[in-house]
Amino acid sequence: MTGVNALKLPAQESIHHNHRRTRDLYDRIIILKDMKAAKLGKDEVRQIYRKLAGSYDVWANLAESKARKRSLQLADIHDGDAVLEVAVGTGFTFAEILKLNPSGRSEGIDLTEEMLVRARKRAERTGVSGYTLKVGDAYRLEFPDDTFDVVLNNYMFDLIPEEDFLPVLTEFKRVLKSGGKLVLASMTQGQNWFNQIWEGLYQINPALLGGCRGVYLQPYLGSAGFKDICREYISQFMFPSEVLSAVKP
Repeated sequence: MTGVNALKLPAQESIHHNHRRTRDLYDRIIILKDMKAAKLGKDEVRQIYRKLAGSYDVWANLAESKARKRSLQLADIHDGDAVLEVAVGTGFTFAEILKLNPSGRSEGIDLTEEMLVRARKRAERTGVSGYTLKVGDAYRLEFPDDTFDVVLNNYMFDLIPEEDFLPVLTEFKRVLKSGGKLVLASMTQGQNWFNQIWEGLYQINPALLGGCRGVYLQPYLGSAGFKDICREYISQFMFPSEVLSAVKP
């Protein structure tokens, strides 16, 4: 299974600690096994988010704001950094990046112009200039190698096919500088019964969740060659999210 080697247990640990780690490994493998397939293609996703652009902020505030706030904390952006956000949406996070990095380089891309129209308005209200927001493709980033100190991505991997996780993470790694940080927030599989409501809706009609389903990215970060990988689980409005941070060696 892709990425399972990233979860190998250390050889010298106490029996109790080994048991706990083995159970954790088992739980992670079950999550990987149960991960639902992406049911919508890129063109279908683009069409859905063109329609959702006007109302997306309501959902983001209800169910995603805690994870987005935590992703910014983990990014640890310093003024003067070169920062890229992939899939900026309506600019919910990008505006905060500008506030943290008014003198630095801030770049953002999204799949749809409709989302970017709203992101630009939000960015303008910060009073910060010198940023760039444009249509772009996470699979083929139009930036040279070793460009950014920080790359952020919120709620995109839960839309794309599992077989694309590693290629996209490799592309993110390419544009990061050595020592640069990657931070990701995604819908994940819930830890409680009530979190399963969202997976049930996805099974009925993926478009009801904008095409999102629960994913588990940690082993893929290891397979892509990142280090210092950390994962946090956040539930808001019964919606389960994972926030991960990792460093390019």
